[in-house]
Amino acid sequence: MKLYQDGADINAILKAAEEGRVAGFTTNPTLMRKAGISDYKEFAQTLIKAIPSKPISFEVFSDDFSAMEAEAREIASWGGTTSIKIPITNTKAESSAPLIQKLSSEGMSLNVTAITTLEQVDVVARSVSPTSHVIVSIFAGRIADTGVDPVPVMTEAARRLAHLPKAELLWASPRELLNVIQADQCGCHIITATPDILAKLKLLGKDLTQYSLETVKMFYEDARAAGYKLV
Repeated sequence: MKLYQDGADINAILKAAEEGRVAGFTTNPTLMRKAGISDYKEFAQTLIKAIPSKPISFEVFSDDFSAMEAEAREIASWGGTTSIKIPITNTKAESSAPLIQKLSSEGMSLNVTAITTLEQVDVVARSVSPTSHVIVSIFAGRIADTGVDPVPVMTEAARRLAHLPKAELLWASPRELLNVIQADQCGCHIITATPDILAKLKLLGKDLTQYSLETVKMFYEDARAAGYKLV
């Protein structure tokens, strides 16, 4: 399973690429806005030029499908190893299936995003060309936020996409490091995570007794540093 970094902090992206700890990157308009990006095209082209061999997903942002198509073609023209992120619906809950089918039939690499149901996975599976690359981004973290276990959903999604040789299942919006292990066990091809979760990878396999002791020491040192006294 491949690790992708999610975000729009250009310095963090370039650092991760230089360190070689991730296989690719994803971003979206919300993350870019939070990072203070004002020029979408300039930001994207800067990244593509800096790391042309690393897969990066850039998202369209219009709500009209004809405008989405124009944006998708613009993103495709930037070169690099890019995938075009298309939301599974627009804000009116209208399906993006016709656009997905059209772009996929032309060989564009797509990343269909904001998916939360198996029915939406089926829509993508029916729409994409088996000869074109597609990333199916299921927001497992948001599924979990509703109190639903995403593991069965992701496992079944992997089964439903198995007949598409160029389809990759992506576990999006993880909430904890455990999700990396779960995604791998579910048969996901990619998990995308923010730098704070990726930083916890060093904890994999850590001795829990040692971790307990480190926690006790942390509490002790913080209480002493704060000057707390009870008696």
